[in-house]
Amino acid sequence: MGLPKIASYELPSVAQIPLARAKWAFDPDRAALLIHDMQNYFVGAFEPDVSPITPAISNIVRLKTAAVTAGMPVVYTAQNGNQDRRDRGLQADLWGPGMSTMPEHQPIIDLLRPAADDIVLVKHRYSAFQQSNLAHLMRVRGRDQIVISGIYAHIGCLMTAGEAFQRDIKPFFAADAMADFSREQHDMALSYVAATCGIPLSVETLIRAMSGRADA
Repeated sequence: MGLPKIASYELPSVAQIPLARAKWAFDPDRAALLIHDMQNYFVGAFEPDVSPITPAISNIVRLKTAAVTAGMPVVYTAQNGNQDRRDRGLQADLWGPGMSTMPEHQPIIDLLRPAADDIVLVKHRYSAFQQSNLAHLMRVRGRDQIVISGIYAHIGCLMTAGEAFQRDIKPFFAADAMADFSREQHDMALSYVAATCGIPLSVETLIRAMSGRADA
C-alpha cells in the first residue's frame, strides 16, 4: 500500500504521441492550464534528477510561462496532509493514509511554486473536478478547454480529462509535461485519452499555439 518507487523511463517523443479521434483546435483564449498534484510527496516517488520527472517538470515550467504570457488562468491541485478518513474515502483502501502536513510532503515543489494570482484548489479525489469549484472557476472566466499537466498520468490526470469531457470541457493532455508509474502506464493514459475523451499534444505544439505561431 502507498506509492511505489518509480524507476526512470523516457518521456514519449512527438512521434509516439497517439493521434486523437477529436479534431478540436486548441485556443488559449478559451483554455486554462492545470498543474496537477505536483507536491513533494508525489514527486518524491520518482528517481530524482532523471527522466521522466526532471524533463516533465521543465516542460511544465515552460508551459506555465507560455500560458501566463497568453493570459491563460493557471490552476493547481494539491491534497491536504493528514486527511480525515471520511474525506479520503476509498482512496485509503488503495493508497493508505497518504501524505502528512510536514514540509517533505504537502507543499508544491519549489520549481513550480504558485504565484499570487494562480488558483490553488484542494484535491479530494482522483479528478480535479470532484468536490472542487474548478468547473465554476472555468465557466466564469469563459474557459471551455483545459490543458492538463502533472502527475500521475494514468490516475488523476486521466480521471480529470474524462470528467472534463463529461462536463463539455475539452481536455488537452500535455503528453510530455506529465509523468507516471511506468512508461507503459503513461502510454496507456495517452491512448485512452486519444481514443475517448481528449487530445494528447506535445509541449512544443501547445507552446506554439499559445504564442500564436501555429494552430495546434
